[in-house]
Amino acid sequence: MTGTAPPPVVRVVRDPRDLEACRAVRKEVFVREQGVPEDLEYDGRDGDALQVLATAPDGTPLGTGRLLYGPGAADVTGGDGRVGALGRLAVLASARGAGVGAALVRAIEEAARAAGLGAVDLHAQTHALRFYERLGYEAYGDEFFDAGIPHRSMRRAL
Repeated sequence: MTGTAPPPVVRVVRDPRDLEACRAVRKEVFVREQGVPEDLEYDGRDGDALQVLATAPDGTPLGTGRLLYGPGAADVTGGDGRVGALGRLAVLASARGAGVGAALVRAIEEAARAAGLGAVDLHAQTHALRFYERLGYEAYGDEFFDAGIPHRSMRRAL
């Protein structure tokens, strides 16, 4: 995909086919490319999450992400009901650099605002810190490892 490609279509996942497309993107990016074990990647929280899917105008899946919030997400939001947790952001290699990731983040933030949240937290792989910083996120805390990959916590007030 080039920088002149049409912008992605981003939508909240509402049907099983979209959910399956999200899982397929995550499997390609996290399991195949990065070597994350499937039992860690598919953590049982997808049913509680608001998920978004980015596609090309022809419907080809390009990327996905999810938002966890509310009482069921207290362990990932520090117990703060006004904070959501952005996660599982994945863009296929062929679509990177074309604005897909930023479009997914903005769609998740829009959903967080609609849910009445005041901030979004995430755990960024350290190689992606600058990407999130450009979108207004600030790193905090020490580096830590998740699935053997270095991460930092980040937050953006909405």
